[in-house]
Amino acid sequence: MAPNISSVETGLHPENKPLSVNLDDSFEKSRDSTEKVSANLDTLSSNNAQSLRNLLLPWCGTVVWPLMLTVPLLLSSPYSFTSYDSTFPPSWYEYDHDTGDRPKPLGLFLGIFAVAVGQVFVLCYFYLHSHGYFGSVKTFLSEVSINKSENEEESRDVKQLTPPPVQVKGAPQYAFSEGLQTHLSQPEGFVLLTVYLSGTWMFRLMPACYYSFEGGIQWARVFACLILQDGIQYLMHRLEHGVSPAFYRMSHKPHHKFTNPRLFDAFNGSTADTIIMILIPLYSVALLVRCNVWTYMAFGSVYANWLTLIHSEYPFPWDKSFRKLGFGTPGDHHVHHKFFKYNYGHLFMWFDRVCRTYQNPEDHPRVFSPEV
Repeated sequence: MAPNISSVETGLHPENKPLSVNLDDSFEKSRDSTEKVSANLDTLSSNNAQSLRNLLLPWCGTVVWPLMLTVPLLLSSPYSFTSYDSTFPPSWYEYDHDTGDRPKPLGLFLGIFAVAVGQVFVLCYFYLHSHGYFGSVKTFLSEVSINKSENEEESRDVKQLTPPPVQVKGAPQYAFSEGLQTHLSQPEGFVLLTVYLSGTWMFRLMPACYYSFEGGIQWARVFACLILQDGIQYLMHRLEHGVSPAFYRMSHKPHHKFTNPRLFDAFNGSTADTIIMILIPLYSVALLVRCNVWTYMAFGSVYANWLTLIHSEYPFPWDKSFRKLGFGTPGDHHVHHKFFKYNYGHLFMWFDRVCRTYQNPEDHPRVFSPEV
């Protein structure tokens, strides 16, 4: 009788297939499955990393706010190796207001320098933000004219990678260098502010405490200065709009030619407008809030640079948080430039909300982008 040899012993599968073939198929399917799971995990990990990057990267720009205060922070802190008393000789800053002597110009120079340094950081940040380096970018179509010949023009759409604009119609198109040159060369802007600061400082028109270098930054008074400045500016702004058409044309109308402003239009207006809406409030605040030179320096830098930022043609990542707190944003200020009769405040929307002149850009989806 022949021995009973099983299929395993003969190396054959019950379906007459070699066992090695079935094992190879199983291993191949297992490897494919593992590779698919690994690929899916890699994709998921990549997507999560990209999502985290898109979430966090735009907020890196918030560092611009403390950077505005670089000069007063470095010079006023006793813990800084660049503190004023270790950087400058006492004869440069010690001053007795009661003697009637001419003030030392160091405080004036540092104040102007503080605003200038803040502007450098703000403009660098805006360049990176407007060119999509901080994420949250979209591809927009912008219509441009191409000269084909002397008598013929061709219009076509070009793709631009930028943040979403404040207004649905899109952001103004311009060369960054042109905007920068316009911003810095406006006589009614930084030139007039420098003349005002120089005159009030050197002719002893400021309260005595403003010439003092003693102590650090008084943060509560910085905030008080910002609120008072914006409150008085709100009143002056409404006066410019409401006294008479002739007064409006003479003062504020040049600034309102920008119905879709860009960041570089912040100080583009008229001499009368700067005097009425910026310089008069500034001097009023100096008489109402008594503080030292570092506090006034911090206030001036934050004020000038925040006023610049709210004219941006692109929103910022902190805008929605600011709006909940009643702080001014580009979207809020674009409402004023677009409709003229709302949002007279600049740094704060509190005065508009109290006086019922506030309009939220989110309530006008046909005019302002959803991202605002």
